[in-house]
Amino acid sequence: MRKLMAVAGLVLSTTCWAQPRIYVASLDHSRWRLAADSAVECRLEHSIPGFGTGTFVSRAGKNVNLVFELSPLRAQPRTRQAALRSESPYWQPGRAPKPISQVTFYQQFDAMVEQQNAWIMLDELSQGRWPTFYFDDWYAGDRTTGVGLSSVNFRARYAAFLDCQHNLLPYGFEDIAFSVLNYINNADELTPHSRQRLAMIADYVRADPNIGEVVINTYTDSFGTEFHNKQLSLLRARAIKEHFLALGLPDTSIRVEGHGERRPIADNSTPEGRSSNRRVVISLGRPAI
Repeated sequence: MRKLMAVAGLVLSTTCWAQPRIYVASLDHSRWRLAADSAVECRLEHSIPGFGTGTFVSRAGKNVNLVFELSPLRAQPRTRQAALRSESPYWQPGRAPKPISQVTFYQQFDAMVEQQNAWIMLDELSQGRWPTFYFDDWYAGDRTTGVGLSSVNFRARYAAFLDCQHNLLPYGFEDIAFSVLNYINNADELTPHSRQRLAMIADYVRADPNIGEVVINTYTDSFGTEFHNKQLSLLRARAIKEHFLALGLPDTSIRVEGHGERRPIADNSTPEGRSSNRRVVISLGRPAI
């Protein structure tokens, strides 16, 4: 009898250990919040008690984009493979899990799910299911561990996240961080395309608090004296600055530099070359991380 009880206890212990440890927010603690809501970034964030945070992120850009970031409280000490599945909540037993993808948890990095698979995760959450990662947890002696996203209280914030995505600018930082503008031939007026570019830059800078400064560099052709061209480039740089101020940018964020006829990019002996040299270069700066 004692032997039978010992064997039964061993089997029970083994069975309990075989069950994965699950990190998921309880009904009372499932919170979704719109952590960023601007024309340059949308962030839908969910706290996973005891584990960390999961966040869906979309950013301004030419293409539709979405990434899911899983940020643990403890860094991943080893690179691991994880299975991402869509699970039914415990009050809906009998519904089989749906595989979504295999994900690599890289050592010392947050886990990432990109593009279509991230959209699938959102769709599963909107249907009341729980996307869940399963992996061998080094901190638990390589015991299988699950990290899930609860769909409780999800839909209202998801609607706000979709509204934010709809209002993202159709261009990103990389598209306008360095812009070369030109003048109309024989005039000090920028081309229509260049004026449109100025408006795009202003829209982006107003929406992105991480832009540290806007640097305006102006150049002329070699027609006239060196002193005259230096002053002319400064006047043009200040005119661009005034345009930005009128568009709502703060004075302290704008720096101007007039270079005159220095640093030509084309031959000043031809009309085409001089037109290319009469230019404005605008660069956006972000603080180093």
